[in-house]
Amino acid sequence: MKKLLCILSLTTLLACSSNNCPLESIVLCNYYFYDQNGVAIKYGDPFTVSTLLPGHKTIYTYRKLGNQTMTFDERDSAYINAGYSETVSTVRKDTVLVNKASDRSFIQVPMSYFNKADTLIFDYSSISGNDTIIIEHEGFAHVELPECGTHVYHHLRSIRATDAAIDHIEIKNPLVDYEGNENIRIYFNGVVE
Repeated sequence: MKKLLCILSLTTLLACSSNNCPLESIVLCNYYFYDQNGVAIKYGDPFTVSTLLPGHKTIYTYRKLGNQTMTFDERDSAYINAGYSETVSTVRKDTVLVNKASDRSFIQVPMSYFNKADTLIFDYSSISGNDTIIIEHEGFAHVELPECGTHVYHHLRSIRATDAAIDHIEIKNPLVDYEGNENIRIYFNGVVE
């Protein structure tokens, strides 16, 4: 009888400490694609999405006639000693979020925790220009349960975009959380399917 009570007590204790944290708790902003008339589409042309980070970085490019051009984030004196010419330049800090995606009806991208606005750059394979999207948002801490930790949710304030391939853009649901809801609608003009 004592063994049975111990087993029941242990089972009850373990049941009370079960973790009810969500399995999918990644906070991503969801961009869905439409044609200019509001019909949901899959964008067929390969595209890359980068985010513009604050600041710049220095890069070092090494060239020598008949050899491949090399580019590094740090100076490499071995190339100079080998007869390469060095060019020092300053470039933007970009991070690729979506690389050469095609046939997509939506994308999911993370948002900055510390900046009040994010800049996304859409580069298209078949269009010479690119589109820049600037989205202003406010981040705030969200705690589902203390044992689950803190997540940063975002409230979308405003959005604007250039018009190389984008007809217009709008906020559908301003709350960016881990529920996976449609947050932003991108309406493309001349969609490649």
